[in-house]
This record gives sequence, C-alpha cells and structure tokens, in this order.
Amino acid sequence: MDEDEDYYESLYENGHWAWSDEDGQLHDLPESQKSYDLLPTSVANLEFKDDVDLLEQQRFRKYLQRKTEEIDFVTLQDVKDIVLFTAPTTILSPSLICLLHNATMERFLRSLILFVQCYLQISDEMSNRTLELEMKVRTENSDKIELKFREDLEDLRLLVAKEYCIIILGEGSLAKYHHMGVNKRRSLSKKDAVFFETLVRVSIQIVWIAVGRKSYNQIDVEVNRLFKSEIFNSTAHKFKINRYKHMNSRERRVLLGHCLDQGQKLNTRSPLSNEIFCHRDVDFRQFGLGTVKYPGLSRRLLTFEILLTQPEKRLAELGLSLGILGLPRSRFDIMLREIKTSLTGASSSSAFSRHSIAHRASRQSRMSGKSVASAVPEKLYPDLYLPEKSEITTEYDSFPKGEKSQIICNKGQRSRWLKFVAIRRKNKMAVKK
Repeated sequence: MDEDEDYYESLYENGHWAWSDEDGQLHDLPESQKSYDLLPTSVANLEFKDDVDLLEQQRFRKYLQRKTEEIDFVTLQDVKDIVLFTAPTTILSPSLICLLHNATMERFLRSLILFVQCYLQISDEMSNRTLELEMKVRTENSDKIELKFREDLEDLRLLVAKEYCIIILGEGSLAKYHHMGVNKRRSLSKKDAVFFETLVRVSIQIVWIAVGRKSYNQIDVEVNRLFKSEIFNSTAHKFKINRYKHMNSRERRVLLGHCLDQGQKLNTRSPLSNEIFCHRDVDFRQFGLGTVKYPGLSRRLLTFEILLTQPEKRLAELGLSLGILGLPRSRFDIMLREIKTSLTGASSSSAFSRHSIAHRASRQSRMSGKSVASAVPEKLYPDLYLPEKSEITTEYDSFPKGEKSQIICNKGQRSRWLKFVAIRRKNKMAVKK
C-alpha cells in the first residue's frame, strides 16, 4: 500500500464486513460512531483553501470524489465534497459530516442556494432600476414588478426558515444536534455556539460555489444577517460593511421585506424567525413542502417543491436552474470551476468580420448612449423566474397525511468522509506524540 492509500483509507477496511452462514453472503456491519469534540477555534476567521495543486486534486478525484457517469450533472454532493476537501481540519468532525448528509440539511442547503441566487439576481435588477430612474419616469407597473420581487424573496426566505427551524428544534433524526442533546437535560451552549458558527460558515461556502463563485462578500453579509440580524452581523461589523444603510427605501423594501422586527438587542429575532411569525398572506402548504404530499399544488409551489426535492438531472430536464446544480459536469474541472473555451480555431477572415461588426456596434453605441449586448459576458446559468402567486383552488377536508418521499443522501460519500476525518485526526495525534 502506497503513502496515498494509507492517507485515504479504503471504504471497506477496518472489519466492517462479516460473513453470514445463513444466506451465504457478506453483510455490512453498522459502524460505531466515534465522537470528536469540536476544537475551540475562532470559526469566523477560518479560511478555505482556494488554490489546490494538481497532485492534491488527483488524490481528491481518486479517493474522495463522487464517481461520475458518462453523461453526468453537477450535484449538491459534488459541491459539499469540494467544501469538505478545502475546509480546515479543525472544523471537520463526524457530527458535521453526518449533518451535511441529512435529508433536512439537503433541503436547507437547496433552499439557501435558491434564495441567494434570486437575491443576487433581484439585487442587480434593483440597482439597474435605480440608475434608470435618473432618465425615466416611474409608472404603476414599476410598483407591481417590485412587489413581485419582494414576495419572491419573502417566500424563499420562508423556505429557508422552515428547514432551519427543523434543524434547531432537533426534530426526528436531528435530535442529537439539539443544544440540549437527545434527552434535553442540559444545554451545551458553548459546543452549540461553535457548531452553529461552523454550520453557517460551511453553508456560505457551499452556496458561494453553487452560484458560480461570485459576489462572496455580498453572500457572506446577507447570510449572516439572515441568521443573526443586522445588530449581530459579525461579518458586517468586522469588515465595516453596511450595505443596507446606503440602500434607498425601495431597495430596502424589496430586498429586506416588510417583516423586520428589530426590537431590543436582547429580544432581537433573526430575519428567518421574523418570516415564520410574519403577518402576511402565506399559502399554508408552503410550510410542508418537501415533507408533506399535497395534491393540486399551484405552479409556483410545484416549482419550489421540484427545486427542493428532485434530483439535479431532473432540474436540467425541466429547464430549471439552481445555481450550477443540474448543469453538465463536463463544463467544470475537478474543483467545479468553469472550463473556459477559447476560440482558437476561428479563421482570420471571420475574426476580421467580427472585429468590424464590433467596431461598428461600438461606434453606434457611443452615439446612442446604449450598451452593446455582445459585450455582456454570457451567464454561467440562466436567470430564474418564479411563477406568479395564485389562489388556493383545492379544498381540504382534513390536513394531508401523506408523506413526501425524502431525498436520498449519498451514504457512500458520507462513509468516505467519516473515514477521511478519522484518518486525519489519527495522523495528527500521532505527530503530536
């Protein structure tokens, strides 16, 4: 066994298999869960590796990456694998690995990616609309468009909030992650604080990669605001970033919504909690999307449910986008960076023709004061437009009792990462001795 194979332990080592004389075949024995305390570290200052050399990339591809197919698509598991591989060893623990491979956490991450994708899209649109107001007159249709933007973001925040509440309440299989443990006897506040900060930091990294590695600072500030409120937004305080102070009233109304209950510092609720308790017209079925099987969903709610629960391949077939999830895997390298294609095969005559057309278009643009569409870089994935809200047309005599089939997490990848963390910790302890 070479050094790499010793470093990345095989999936089938350590005697987790036993022969059964009854049916004459091997059985996988349940692995005993080892517990490692999270190291006391400043999670806010953690840095993920951005530059990974080719040798490390090949090791990752051989031992840790999800095995791809001939025609494959980018999955959330691919993004999680990259984040775990580039994360500092100090935050990696079996608890974090198992939580990231939980069905509720899968929906939570998808909803957060969906919200951030639409937030960045609408934020850019609102900035452009503010600039256009210097030369255009505002109409009644402008209010309708911006109301649609606000409702979209509020509904998407609610999707994030409902999954987040399931996590912090420790429902079902998440009971062991509750701050008072399974038996709810004593609050482990210090451990819970470190775990919460780790979860937020890892989630931000996953979302950033999923939306194409763009606008990191904006994502960091907004996600921290969602979980901690503006008062306790550590990122905004650390870098002295106050984006919301410089927003005009229209932008604040659209991007932050109207469910803002700051209160006193000690009684401050996060924006996610505010969305749950906000007094506004909300379709009750939205609270059960992904877990309860509802008949007769509207196009809007059906779109939400598909984005939260369907395999990434299905998203591509339906023409929906969730960041880079569902895009062909061949468009990206090992670390999920887009592979840029160069036009080296173009002939000199076509190049001259393109140059002439671009020159004429540029001259016409300067004369008309408009931008040239060809100068705008092609987007990595298309913008997402959500269907309009609609009235509830289905009458329910009782609350639906059917359960929605849960997302199947990749157990093989979870086992790989648990073994990877165990080997890393064991090697680190051996070096200290």
